[in-house]
Amino acid sequence: MTETDAIAAEGRPHHQATAWGALAVGMAGGDPDQPILLRTTLDVGGEVSSATLRATALGAYQVAINGTDVDDQVFKPGWTAYHARVGLETTDVTGLLTSGENVLAVRLGGMWATETFGWREQAARLADQPSFSAELVIDYADGRQHVVRTDTTWRTSTAEYLSATLYQGEHVDARKAQPGWDRSGFDDSSWTTVVEVPGLPQPVDRTWPAMRRTGEFAVAEVITTPSGKTVLDFGQNLVGRLRITVRGDAGTTVTLRHAEVLEHGELGTRPLRRAAATDSYTLAGTGEETYEPEFTFHGFRYAEISGWPGTFDPVDVTAVVVGSDLRRTGWFTSSHELLNRLHENVVWGMRGNFVSVPTDCPQRDERLGWTGDIEVFSPTASFLFDTSDFLSSWLVDLALEQGLHDGEVPQVIPHPPMMAVRGTAAWGDAATVVPTVLYERFGDEQVLRDQLASMAAWNRWQVGRADDFIWRQDFQYGDWLDPAAPPDKPGDVRTEHPLTATAYLIRSADLTARAARLLGEDTLAEEFDGYAAKGRAAFRQRFITSPGRLTSDAQTAYALVIMFDLVPAEEQQAYGDRLAELVAAEGDRIGTGFVGTPIVLDALDRTGHHDEIQRLLLQTENPSWLYPVTMGATTIWERWDSMLPDGTINPGNMTSFNHYAFGAVADYLHRRVAGLAPAAPGYTKIRFAPLPLPALDFAEARYLTSAGEAKIRWERTDGTITVAIDVPDGVTGEVVLPDGTTSEVGSGHHELTSADPYAA
Repeated sequence: MTETDAIAAEGRPHHQATAWGALAVGMAGGDPDQPILLRTTLDVGGEVSSATLRATALGAYQVAINGTDVDDQVFKPGWTAYHARVGLETTDVTGLLTSGENVLAVRLGGMWATETFGWREQAARLADQPSFSAELVIDYADGRQHVVRTDTTWRTSTAEYLSATLYQGEHVDARKAQPGWDRSGFDDSSWTTVVEVPGLPQPVDRTWPAMRRTGEFAVAEVITTPSGKTVLDFGQNLVGRLRITVRGDAGTTVTLRHAEVLEHGELGTRPLRRAAATDSYTLAGTGEETYEPEFTFHGFRYAEISGWPGTFDPVDVTAVVVGSDLRRTGWFTSSHELLNRLHENVVWGMRGNFVSVPTDCPQRDERLGWTGDIEVFSPTASFLFDTSDFLSSWLVDLALEQGLHDGEVPQVIPHPPMMAVRGTAAWGDAATVVPTVLYERFGDEQVLRDQLASMAAWNRWQVGRADDFIWRQDFQYGDWLDPAAPPDKPGDVRTEHPLTATAYLIRSADLTARAARLLGEDTLAEEFDGYAAKGRAAFRQRFITSPGRLTSDAQTAYALVIMFDLVPAEEQQAYGDRLAELVAAEGDRIGTGFVGTPIVLDALDRTGHHDEIQRLLLQTENPSWLYPVTMGATTIWERWDSMLPDGTINPGNMTSFNHYAFGAVADYLHRRVAGLAPAAPGYTKIRFAPLPLPALDFAEARYLTSAGEAKIRWERTDGTITVAIDVPDGVTGEVVLPDGTTSEVGSGHHELTSADPYAA
């Protein structure tokens, strides 16, 4: 057994644990849904040369020293595999200390740790209450050191917080606020002493991006609904909360209800299911008061506001965008405005669902790290933003959760233990696909080294569940949300589940073998090459009925055969031809779900069906990528028809208007429509190969590689395609012009011309 196999077998974390001596503290008998305040005092005597705060929590926290927050982060430390690790934040706070008495103050809420996850009888919490742990190390200029740690001398109170949860929202009564509690001189004799709270996970230094406020939106329109309610439209479906400034009598309560859409003019809350998504603020009556929730977030475009005292002025309400603070790296634009809006919707879908973990949706009673969604979306995500640290951290959690289940990958990561574990095709294959994408896009071998054991364990588990390499057993999501599936049966799809599952078994075997060979694990590579070969033979015997025909005569099935190389390259054309026929038979509308959507255009491309690509990509009738755009969408929908043409929300009980999976098409826009793709790991070599679809006059993509910005722009003029490219220093460009001409160029700016293959 190799070291990487041993790690997977034992379920040990792939990180260096941090020695930790501070207690985890909380409130005796604390309500898991009620945030608390914590405080202690300390004396500073002498010249301070440095002061460092290290802190963590099971829940979410912010620390203030003498009334000033130590940083601008939100929701620290985020959600990880709580049974194994929690993030540790290290902050230089030298400038916040003063001579004499100082106050270390903490605001602490439960968030992910105390939310009730799961459905019906499964629903339960990960922790009974939030807890906080910290140490402040003060180094004096004369060589002395003073260390302050959380212990049972700290004091606590609930103050103005009534409750706060992810799903239900936050509720505050400002009359109960205690001004000055976070500063020196405050009398905390009415507060209680904290207690030690067991169960804090092992702290590890945070290596993933922090969460912050990343934008703001003013009210775009004030709407009076048919029933007379006041609803604010912010013009963009976003993730965050509202900041209000209000004046009124003490005891007046302002209530804020959030939703993504309007249905027949009223706030459309049915898709939220049991999430109330409602915040409230009861005024203290002290003049102008500003409130912004701290321990919740919502997915919304619209907010219904009630109880506002006096005349309402929309300037007093701002939508604050929150999320993981990722560096933007990729852009796309074209001459087609609907296509541009689609791409912008993909960006906003990602921004709203990268909040500590890559979630499925940000609004209803779910917000979980579904593996299938990020498996299909990771190539797009890794172009738009620098996801290397974010997804590498999430993969650590995947391996940790997988280590508890003998190689099986739970369908959501982190995995709430009260939920059933379902290792399923395409979902569990995030274990092999996401590390591969990170290596290809960022060029870091370490992510493959760290995850190889997880990759191997998952594929072995798949093989163990198969019958002669045909995966017949177990529950499968399959080509989830195939547009032909009934609203109440999203898994009732046209591509049979064993075909999809077996295709992914082969795909994961290929990826694991490739990673093992790259890392010098040749014996391991041979093992998984063998699985892939046996899987292909079994696939051919079971699912191919004749050359170019499959047992499942569906778009996704043919796309899988082509893009997963389930038949030799010389045989793929017949499957591509059948795929094109099926697209035409569907009226040039999409016929794929989660599995087929990311690859259907590539499958048509590989087999030369460019006309079908244009008709499918630019289709506006339902189902299609552009139908939601014509319906006013500003994010990617979970279903192709989350909103029906008559303005009614889809009747299924699982309907989100911010779900990035179908936005995986953006990777094709980047790589082929514009024509910018990595030709070697980490874009050390770049392939410039534009596809100038006849309906477009130009397309452009930019990407910030580690060596600098790479750019391509093609334009159509009088039968000629002009292609302008910029290649970063030290990088080689591999150019394939639309007329088939190939060349290799060095760094710098280049302009090339090609005959327009579509001029006729």
